[in-house]
Amino acid sequence: MVRKFFGTDGIRGRTNADLMTAKTAMRVGQAAGNYFVRGGHRHRVVIGKDTRLSGYMMESALVAGFTSVGMDVIMTGPLPTPAIALLTREMRADLGVMISASHNPYADNGIKLFGPDGFKLSDEAEAEIERLLESEPDLAEAEAIGRARRIEDARGRYIHAVKNSVASDVRFDGLKVVVDCAHGAAYQVAPSAIWELGAEIVTLGVTPDGTNINDGVGSTSLEALQAKVVEEKADIGIALDGDADRLIVVDEKGQAVDGDQIMALIATRMHEKGALTGGGVVSTVMSNLGLERYLETIGLTLERTKVGDRYVLERMKEGGFNVGGEQSGHMILLDHATTGDGTVAALRVLTSLVHSNKPASEILHLFDPVPQLLKNVRYEGDSPLGNEQVRAVIADVESELVGKGRLVIRPSGTEPVIRVMAEGDDAAQVETVVDRVCDAVRVAA
Repeated sequence: MVRKFFGTDGIRGRTNADLMTAKTAMRVGQAAGNYFVRGGHRHRVVIGKDTRLSGYMMESALVAGFTSVGMDVIMTGPLPTPAIALLTREMRADLGVMISASHNPYADNGIKLFGPDGFKLSDEAEAEIERLLESEPDLAEAEAIGRARRIEDARGRYIHAVKNSVASDVRFDGLKVVVDCAHGAAYQVAPSAIWELGAEIVTLGVTPDGTNINDGVGSTSLEALQAKVVEEKADIGIALDGDADRLIVVDEKGQAVDGDQIMALIATRMHEKGALTGGGVVSTVMSNLGLERYLETIGLTLERTKVGDRYVLERMKEGGFNVGGEQSGHMILLDHATTGDGTVAALRVLTSLVHSNKPASEILHLFDPVPQLLKNVRYEGDSPLGNEQVRAVIADVESELVGKGRLVIRPSGTEPVIRVMAEGDDAAQVETVVDRVCDAVRVAA
């Protein structure tokens, strides 16, 4: 089935254009509501959002959709995506909804859905909701229309859960931490949680105005954080994205540390304590070969999936892993969260910093990444990956890299773009093979 609405991480697009309109949001509420209204109990949905201006519109439209099919709605206001997953499960809701476009600019927005277990919906569930979106909704009788209410203690509940992810005797006294919340969903909860554990906090990106989310701040715009860490002589910098399910770290020297190094640190510490399950870590095809080689040296494996934290999570559940993530910063620690949680991952990094009594630049550099290059090629019409000449070039490059590196080709799930990534020990060879594939794709496009 070709999907019209759902991509690799829910529904996402520019607001008041394409799919991401109030009409779509209301229909998603009705379709998802119809899918989850089953049994005789009173049905409930938890709705959270980030700080985008369009969040008000999307929230109101979703409330209208859900209540029209008989679901009661609980609204939390701005909270991280993992907080909504947590509250969905804790409040015995049938469904959770996060209104966010993650690291995208403010003009975009999106809708992510969680089941009653706090996990993102399966492909099959999303496909059925897609089918329901194309049909007329089953509206509730007048007396069965749902009610909506806003709760005031959601932030406190999440902060409490986040702090419980580290041992009760852990304190961050003496640490100076710069926390960049991207003017996004964690602008209140992340600094509060870290401060309550004893750290001295310097904040960035904590004054959202509806249009400044991810604008020059956050995990995809690190320059301001890097400068602030050096200026403040801080021990470490923490960068979250718009919905705070992603973490990138800046060490005391102002150097960025990606998700691969963070996963290496967390997995190593848990392995040393006997707390790591599954015999390794789950990540995607985009994680650096250096991470895989490092894990092998300490007796662990790297399981790879296609890009998307939902696929990482599926493999974790299948194989009994409790640590997974993506190079881009999604960190899934299944002992504490059902989806990526940048704040929980940050606390684990800070805990390691305290226990090691070493600088961040040392504990967060456990391996040397091999040269890696990613380029995007935009196309029109049908995907050029079916072209015989493109396939021949790809096969030739893969043969050239055997034993030396890897080639990863993947179409974007949200736009007409082919992503070409290669990595290997020879930086010049990596650049050459990426350019060869990109040129072939451009000619075919």
